[in-house]
Amino acid sequence: MEKVLNPTVCFFDSGIGGLCLLYECVRKLPDVDFVYFADNENVPYGSLDKNTLIAKVDEIFLRIQNLNPSAVVVACNTVTANCIDYLRNKYKFDIIGIQPAVKPASKQGGKCLVLATPATSKSEALTELIKKFGNGNMEIFANENLASYIENHIDELNYSDIVKLLPQKRFDSVVLGCTHYIFIKDIVKSFYKCPVFDGIEGTADHLCEKLGKNDHRGKRAQKITFSGGFEYKNRGIFRKLISEKGISALNE
Repeated sequence: MEKVLNPTVCFFDSGIGGLCLLYECVRKLPDVDFVYFADNENVPYGSLDKNTLIAKVDEIFLRIQNLNPSAVVVACNTVTANCIDYLRNKYKFDIIGIQPAVKPASKQGGKCLVLATPATSKSEALTELIKKFGNGNMEIFANENLASYIENHIDELNYSDIVKLLPQKRFDSVVLGCTHYIFIKDIVKSFYKCPVFDGIEGTADHLCEKLGKNDHRGKRAQKITFSGGFEYKNRGIFRKLISEKGISALNE
């Protein structure tokens, strides 16, 4: 890939789920510009069939294509599981998807819970991932209401409401197979009292490898912009993440 100053990387998620991954990539790549595309009106994607998913995602990727991005991050497990091959075959730019962190979780041993959306849980991609890296003792659980609850109650996440949507069993580890679920990672960890894994860091590191982390030095501050969906909401939640975790010199 040709190295450029201040390359543009586009993100896509159905709603707010990908914002935690966006934060991690912004932190690791301070000289890269990011554009976050969302489709909050149609959350949750996890309840849609594959053909509908492809149609909705393709519509947004046609807009992304106009920006000539250096790379695109699909910050949605459902879209990665069901649409990534279609997208990579159609579009020429690098497309990085996020997958449930089954491999690192399997090293924990014992019984593992994989929390996923209905569409991800039924996908060949997750089946193959567990077959390849799973420890033989993984239980997939899909709740069609969990992602939408998080999307609609992000400012008032209630512990009791959330645990009612989770399986009432004991597990030795949990994999968060939807980026929306990362917003309730602490609640899940507290409820099951075990390690909880997600694909955030691995995906961010993959993007760094693709771009060449140290090869993009510009003189101006990076730009973070939001496009589509509920832009005001997405920008506000991202600013809250910045406030809680800290990124300096952000230029929105």
